Amino acid sequence: MVCSVDQLIITPSVQQALDLVARLVLDPGDRAWLDDPAYVGARAALAAAGAVIVPVPVDDRGLDVAQGLARAPDARLAYVTPAHQAPLGVTLSLDRRLTLLDWAATRGAWIFEDDYDSEFRYEGRPMPALQGLDRAGVVVHAGSFSKTLFSALRLAYVVVPDALLDRFLAAKSIVDRFTPPFAQAVLVEFIAEGHFGRHLRRMRAIYAERRAALLGALAADLGDDLEVVGASAGLELCVWLPPGVDDRAAERALADAGIEAGALSPHARLPRPRGCLQLGFAAFTPTRLRKSAAAMKLALAPLLKSAARSRASR
Repeated sequence: MVCSVDQLIITPSVQQALDLVARLVLDPGDRAWLDDPAYVGARAALAAAGAVIVPVPVDDRGLDVAQGLARAPDARLAYVTPAHQAPLGVTLSLDRRLTLLDWAATRGAWIFEDDYDSEFRYEGRPMPALQGLDRAGVVVHAGSFSKTLFSALRLAYVVVPDALLDRFLAAKSIVDRFTPPFAQAVLVEFIAEGHFGRHLRRMRAIYAERRAALLGALAADLGDDLEVVGASAGLELCVWLPPGVDDRAAERALADAGIEAGALSPHARLPRPRGCLQLGFAAFTPTRLRKSAAAMKLALAPLLKSAARSRASR
């Protein structure tokens, strides 16, 4: 990050930061890029600001910036989750980060960087934040303590470029005056005394063990049917289903078996050739995850067999 302390504003959530930025930089009818599939809260905030949302597809290198340029070069705002795309979990490549920054600087557009789940990375070196690469002052960077500590804390932070800072502070003062200071004071001591750093290291090791357990169990029980994506960071991973398997039907079948899995379809506006499920691992022991993978195999078996028969008959 490259910023002064004056640019760092405390908010109760990333959602509030996005809502304020969208209302400040967008007029009704302005176009805004939104990665697809996308975090539903981001879609709601942009729509509430009157934006015309332009879905931009995501592949294994993150947001397809070239597609965004082709679909809406005149967009005024781009919402991105480059560290760990929500919900697919992929990381935005460096060349695309630079292209995105160049587009915003050239067009006078803004980029809202949601630093989703960047603290928990298990493979490879972390990429530099967009904000740290920004030389034109076009990136608003926001992060939260909801995943690293707990969601009820209601503390997030936003780094606002100088050109937007006074307007952001004025809007923040109208919305809620200030974020309550008591929890902030406690968190300051927690960080300053080294507890937060130790907590992150401990939880990263725990989550890495649980991630490995789920990956191993999925490979053993469903390796021929599911393709894992987005497992290098974060607290969940995604699995692509075979062609012909509807992810909402899979979600319902797993729910009947007592397994919570999120279908990708409600997050997407662009057509996709395959369904996808999001699986969380951070809250469960390795033993529980291995049992759940075995239960998944049984619950999904009818759908997988039906899709296989359909493909074979073509």
